[in-house]
Amino acid sequence: MSDHQRIHPDPVTPATDLESQQKPTAPLVPRGSSRSDHGNPAEPQPPYQRTIPIQYSKPPKKRHCCRRFLCCILCFFFILIMIVGILAAIIYFGFDPKLPKYSVDGMTITQFNPNNDNTLSAQFNVNITARNPNTKIGISYEGGSRLTVIYMGTTLCQGSFPKFYQGHRNTTVLNIPMTGQAQDATGLLNSLQAQIQTGVVPLVLRAKVPVRIKLGKLKLPKWKPIVRCRVNVNTLATDNVIRIRDSSCSFRFKL
Repeated sequence: MSDHQRIHPDPVTPATDLESQQKPTAPLVPRGSSRSDHGNPAEPQPPYQRTIPIQYSKPPKKRHCCRRFLCCILCFFFILIMIVGILAAIIYFGFDPKLPKYSVDGMTITQFNPNNDNTLSAQFNVNITARNPNTKIGISYEGGSRLTVIYMGTTLCQGSFPKFYQGHRNTTVLNIPMTGQAQDATGLLNSLQAQIQTGVVPLVLRAKVPVRIKLGKLKLPKWKPIVRCRVNVNTLATDNVIRIRDSSCSFRFKL
């Protein structure tokens, strides 16, 4: 080889040619394998959709309904109490009402005998004085009244008040006949004999009398007052004069 002969290196193949020669013939990711965390860039991403929260209708609250109903009831009673109070004030200051007064002034016995069936038949006549002290209020005594004479818890006889109207500042004397039949005549007469020895026989007169109060030309609804009188007499016999030692009566209204 001569000195003038030169050795030239092999020409360098461009990088592009190497890449073209080493181009893979199979996909990098085998089929059926899972995608990577970064997704498959070859496939397009679905468009972004805004999620709207679902709103459920709230059921009606029962507590609010109960509270509203309770408030209505309380308001109604408050208004009713106010109206009653105003009417009571008008009646009190305009008519000056007073309770009627009663007293037992006399008593006679026409029959008080035991029967063969161990019962006791009694017939009384009771004198009762009713007083109306009001100057602007009248009292109308209605039907359906009942007067009872009781001795030691046993009913001896019953009667009724007559129907009448009692005007202003009026006093009315009533003679009320009463009849009845009591059980256990033997025990009742033995107890009565022991009471007669003491000189005091306690009796109770209880009356239920429906009345209507009249204020001028206005009549109020019917009321049912109860009159209770405690009466002490000296005896219960048909052949003796009955003397009333003392008596006291109480009066109360019952709607």
